[in-house]
Amino acid sequence: MPELPDIRLYLAALEPRVRGQTLTGVRLLKPFLLRSVAPPLAEAASHRVVALERIGKRIVLALDGELFLVIHLMIAGRFRWLRPGGKPPGKLGLACFDFPSGTLALTEAGSKRRASLHLVAGRDALAAFDRGGLDLDTATPEAFAQRLRAENHTLKRSLTDPTILDGIGNAYSDEILHAARLSPLRLTRQLDDAECWRLHAACVEVLDTWTRRLQAEAGDAFPEKVTAFRPGMAAHGRYGQPCPACGAPIQRIRYAEHETNYCAACQTEGRLLADRALSRLLHDDWPRTLEELEERRREQP
Repeated sequence: MPELPDIRLYLAALEPRVRGQTLTGVRLLKPFLLRSVAPPLAEAASHRVVALERIGKRIVLALDGELFLVIHLMIAGRFRWLRPGGKPPGKLGLACFDFPSGTLALTEAGSKRRASLHLVAGRDALAAFDRGGLDLDTATPEAFAQRLRAENHTLKRSLTDPTILDGIGNAYSDEILHAARLSPLRLTRQLDDAECWRLHAACVEVLDTWTRRLQAEAGDAFPEKVTAFRPGMAAHGRYGQPCPACGAPIQRIRYAEHETNYCAACQTEGRLLADRALSRLLHDDWPRTLEELEERRREQP
């Protein structure tokens, strides 16, 4: 799922391409994409884009007349920039937003169709999409600590909960927790003030660093490879590979469709966190530490 650095990347790429441009029309290729009925989508045509905005992980094209196109990419949604009137990209195409400067195509890979498009009128209707998560662009360390401790959840859950924090998902939560040297299963109310401040600093640093890095890689081109797995990440998607900080193998916890990656040496004092499926299978044979894990591997023929 595109997260805050990716959304910032798309907004930066769209700004010079569509701001000030008149939307000449929307080609809806998959009807399920549109989740609103009033005002009708056709009403967006002939309106000018006056701003590009973000609400959580949603991208908002603000049109004159207080109309707003609200796009949620979900897990597999992506944007492509085509020539004016460009042909939609095959079976992946969901919608095309046509401008004199070019066509913004919305695509979605995979069989599960989750991306969404709303057209709403007025700021009050737009505000309904705000899940209430704290905006890390403006939050102070004190506000961050207060929001984090308001409920007692694991750090992994709190970082990825859009009602608590804004714009972080599975990938960058792994990177933030690695940078902060904190366990993904640590409970929020167990953190002392110094740990809260360290986690806040890690959030800001990781998200800003990756935003700058992605924008530098894209340059003036429209971003084509928005992915949750990037070379240079410290923990996410690096199971079994050496931690860049200490060299210990990156570990994982798998659950449902998600995977949490962490370094046991840097984040959990050498303890292995139980993978639900595997630990149920192994019971008492589940290794508790990195040392036990290495011992088991040496014993294997």
